[in-house]
Amino acid sequence: MIKEKYLLWCEKATKDIDLINELKAMANDEELINDAFYTELEFGTAGLRGVIGAGTNRMNIYTVGQASQGLAAYINSISKNGSVAIGYDSRIKSDVFAKISAEIFAANGLKVYMYDELMPTPMLSFAVRRLKCDAGVMVTASHNPAKYNGYKAYGADGTQLGPEAADYVLSIMQSVDAFEGVKTTDFDKALADGKIEYISQDIINEYLENVKAQQVEKELDLTNLNVIYSPLNGTGNKPVREILKRVGLKNVTVVPQQELPDGNFPTCPYPNPEIRQSFECALSMAKTIPADLLLATDPDCDRVGIAVNQNGEFKLMTGNDVGAVLLYYILSRRTANGTLPKNPVAVKTIVTSELCQKIADDFGCQLINVLTGFKFIGEQISILEAQNEQDRFVLGYEESYGYLSGAYCRDKDAVVASMLICEMAAYYKSQGKTVLDVLNEIYEKYGYFYCSQTSFTCEGQSGMEKIKSIMSGLRENPPKVIAGSDVIKINDYKASVSINTETDEKTEITLPSSNVLSYFLKDGSSVIVRPSGTEPKIKLYIGAMDETHEKAESRREDLKNAGTKLLGF
Repeated sequence: MIKEKYLLWCEKATKDIDLINELKAMANDEELINDAFYTELEFGTAGLRGVIGAGTNRMNIYTVGQASQGLAAYINSISKNGSVAIGYDSRIKSDVFAKISAEIFAANGLKVYMYDELMPTPMLSFAVRRLKCDAGVMVTASHNPAKYNGYKAYGADGTQLGPEAADYVLSIMQSVDAFEGVKTTDFDKALADGKIEYISQDIINEYLENVKAQQVEKELDLTNLNVIYSPLNGTGNKPVREILKRVGLKNVTVVPQQELPDGNFPTCPYPNPEIRQSFECALSMAKTIPADLLLATDPDCDRVGIAVNQNGEFKLMTGNDVGAVLLYYILSRRTANGTLPKNPVAVKTIVTSELCQKIADDFGCQLINVLTGFKFIGEQISILEAQNEQDRFVLGYEESYGYLSGAYCRDKDAVVASMLICEMAAYYKSQGKTVLDVLNEIYEKYGYFYCSQTSFTCEGQSGMEKIKSIMSGLRENPPKVIAGSDVIKINDYKASVSINTETDEKTEITLPSSNVLSYFLKDGSSVIVRPSGTEPKIKLYIGAMDETHEKAESRREDLKNAGTKLLGF
């Protein structure tokens, strides 16, 4: 069966010379053929994501074509005069996949709005809502290595597609012949006929105005702050620099090696602002250029990471820590200047540190917990908007470096996060403090909440089977003790049940089903296990809390080692 698929592609996949050459090159490599064809890329609420190349298990013009045909069918099933917005990042073939998608949507009778150059993911989410589109597509693989690309699909509300819509798209994909069943047209002809239209500069300016409106201290002088910024060869270069300029931040130096778009990411093969490697070029520059803050956004500019100059040494901050300080800054300063709304709301994911609960409680802010994925944070904003209470929303964030302030879009936004982080750093600098100083003050006030996240890569068919085996093994034989502390509660989000292990009492979890297991320990610590929805990885989240830095750090290491052993790595 796999060999038959391969031979069919050799015969039919003739529209992309790169695929033709790759198919020829793998002719005698049985393992490579198997990995490329043993399955089909699965379309889910996160869309498609995979390695670029030839095969049913790869990102290419044919798998993207099937997804676009499926999404077009979905839009036509809910709208008579449907429309769709398209954005893309700097990754290899992102522009090609965006153009192919536009041709397919136009051929299926949809109006297509498309950015004429690479743009951040949040700007796609904004455009969907602003242009009243029925759906949106962002061609990106976020912070994955260069060999990956992806296809994020959005609904009319600007959040990624829900399960029912994703299932509909998948059902069409599975029934459509990749070579003969996809409708298409000529891009230039569709553009001339008005079926495809480029998104205007007015929409871009409107987005930036919405971002700027999220300033907390609108009169703050930012000229005292020095920043080195890296867009990591992605989409953040123009919009991040523009918004920092608009709020008065003049001393911004851009990392030259990482400034221009380049899908090969030559200086950081894994362009993820969560890891130190992404900051190496900026750290080198900081030896000769004064800087208070190093800032890096991932290729589609929906995540941002920072390193803070603390007494001459740059220290990277985690997503949990940045989110906690941001929440504290927004709540404390908006309280002080009288702009905090009545009954404010913040939203975090279940794998994000519980420190923010302490902060929210202190300021009378409602904190809502949602499943992992910014889609669920966006849904909470939409619920508030339906009640005309969107102004209550002050911040949504996840530990994986995604933040959003403001209801103008429904996805994490590194443009607004970059602006707020720089504003926050400038404000605290004017008070003689760094962001790290403030984090330590928060720890002293609320307790030392130390977290970590470890990912274990399991690639290919064997890797997928290993992840399934780990999760099923944990469910069949749940741990009773982790790192010397009894497990007192288990949340199985797939079964939607919370189990008190001391009484065997079960209660329902009122969140959508998700393949996540959370273990709560007697000492107040937590261990969470979650297979990634976008990468071939299984993730381990550790949460340790204690009264001192030393105790919390020691406990975190013990839990990390025990959790790693629990997963069999």
